[in-house]
Amino acid sequence: MSTREDGAPGHLIRSRDDLVAWIAKGEKPKNRWLIGTEHEKFVFHTDSLTPVPYEGERSISALLKALISEFGWSPIMEGDNIIALKREDCELCGNISLEPGGQFELSGGAVETLHETAAETHQHLREVLKVGEPLGIGFLGLGFSPKWTLAETPHMPKQRYNIMTRYMPTVGSRGLDMMYRTATIQVNLDFASEADMVKKLRVSLALQPIATALFAASPFTDGRPNGFKSMRSEVWRDTDRRRTGMLPFAFEDGMGYERYVDYALQVPMYFVYRNGNYIDASGASFQDFLDGRLPQMPDQRPTLDDWSDHLTTLFPEVRLKRFLEMRGADSGPWQRICALPAFWVGLLYDSEALDAAWHLVKDWTEEEREALRNAVPKSALATPFRSGTVQDIAKEVLRIARRGLRARQRLNPASQDETLYLEPLEDVANSGKTLSDHMLDKFNGPWRGQIDHVFGEYAF
Repeated sequence: MSTREDGAPGHLIRSRDDLVAWIAKGEKPKNRWLIGTEHEKFVFHTDSLTPVPYEGERSISALLKALISEFGWSPIMEGDNIIALKREDCELCGNISLEPGGQFELSGGAVETLHETAAETHQHLREVLKVGEPLGIGFLGLGFSPKWTLAETPHMPKQRYNIMTRYMPTVGSRGLDMMYRTATIQVNLDFASEADMVKKLRVSLALQPIATALFAASPFTDGRPNGFKSMRSEVWRDTDRRRTGMLPFAFEDGMGYERYVDYALQVPMYFVYRNGNYIDASGASFQDFLDGRLPQMPDQRPTLDDWSDHLTTLFPEVRLKRFLEMRGADSGPWQRICALPAFWVGLLYDSEALDAAWHLVKDWTEEEREALRNAVPKSALATPFRSGTVQDIAKEVLRIARRGLRARQRLNPASQDETLYLEPLEDVANSGKTLSDHMLDKFNGPWRGQIDHVFGEYAF
């Protein structure tokens, strides 16, 4: 394998079959399925409620350095800048990374149970709050920056983000908002075979709008209500339509690794990484690169590292790499961080639950799936569907997920199974009120239209 540090060329791709084989290597038997949870947080100065820049005494870089000195993290550098943190000698441990606007992300380690996810989340939040307090830095879990304008939002010093910042306005109206003003919770889950991948992909694509509704937590923009329950999800609808969306081809006959590869080959690239530098290849297809026709690198062929990089720049509602990545949820308070993997593990990691979920969605049409995706950012659980609403679907899906988690019988030291992490979502589904609804009630009531209260009540 190539190493990015020494700029080695890596394994050259010989044919399309290599791309298919790369994804297929993600297959694992059920007893080796793991859970990887990622969550992003907005970072703010606790006195002024302003966003935290990269440089300075009270900055992102100071926060990263404090985590290194206090808790033994190791830096990942880009030039002279720390752009991420890792644990040395721990392949399955998580990393801390930076999103374009300084959103602070834990890309969690691969764990076996949701109890481990909860422990990992608790440790991470304990660490960042401890180093953040003396710096006057706090952390907010919502889906969209509630107060700061795009112009007020800082930019992190990462080369790939510079390329994306130039490219985004050419392919959609909301790409810069997506980069700099959204935050999410995501979970990465395994599959056993190509058929298992396809079934899980179809179920999770169909139900991603249900997750979006349950996790809706972004009703404010520039300090005012924006008319949406999930502005984060709405922003994705006009970011870059060639690399986003509900992947309708996934429901067609013949769906498998090859079909996803064919899709990814035609999605425009952002960059190629060589010798510590990002070469701007925005707009060209990976197929051009595979054919040796990349204008920026004529007659050169890609490596498997290039393919891996390219797959991370596709942003459908569910993303396939060597695992499936659920991408439909707003960020939120810490209980939501554990609730998202609970939702999807309950649905996808038990065969009876997966069958029940597929039975629920298998006759939904492409038009119905798209209509749900388009409507839930605004109306969330109140979105009409057939003879009921998304709230009705959410209740049924959560019943299936609860059965799936109960069947796993993964107990914590208090003999509780993993269903306890579904409780925040069950409260949402039963009440019909999302976190956005609660925040809007407060904004229009006791907050008296003052957005600053959101930092006091919803910060970690």
